[in-house]
Amino acid sequence: MNTHLAGITISSVNMEDRKQLDIRAGDVVRVHQKIQDKGKTRIQVFEGLVLLRKHGTEPGATFTVRKVVDSIGVEKIFPLYSPLIDKIEIIRRSTVRRSKLYYIREKVAREIRRQMRRMHLMSVASESEIETKARAAEEARIAEEAAAKKAEAEAAEKAALEAAAKAAEEAAAPAPEAEVVVDATSEEAKA
Repeated sequence: MNTHLAGITISSVNMEDRKQLDIRAGDVVRVHQKIQDKGKTRIQVFEGLVLLRKHGTEPGATFTVRKVVDSIGVEKIFPLYSPLIDKIEIIRRSTVRRSKLYYIREKVAREIRRQMRRMHLMSVASESEIETKARAAEEARIAEEAAAKKAEAEAAEKAALEAAAKAAEEAAAPAPEAEVVVDATSEEAKA
């Protein structure tokens, strides 16, 4: 994989293999790129459309790859002979009439604008954990207030029933007998 010149390593990349790839505008490629995170090396795959290739096969040659992620266009410029590129795969080759496909950017933007015209605004969303907890707390507070009002209403009703019972008892109880005061003169007059 190394290019040797009289026992001296020039590059860790096999330059002949990369030249023979013949990457062109319009190709869909998958680039396996080495990424170093905290001392570890991993492979990240970037698959997209080759928009252009610059500087042919010379050591400073580059190619630009574009892909759309979550309706956002992402473009990366890769050096052809970079040692950070592990592997390049050509997935699909298209026949195009341009060597630089800059118009793809505007074409995609036009298509997105056209789709946006057909879209309808909606107000549908899922609740976050914070909103769920806040809603549950609000419902608990409302339930407590309702329980307190119900307890007050029951207490008032019970007090009203007790007052009515007392009033009924007083009405049903025999009235204390009034003392009959008899005049002695009236008794003598009858006798």
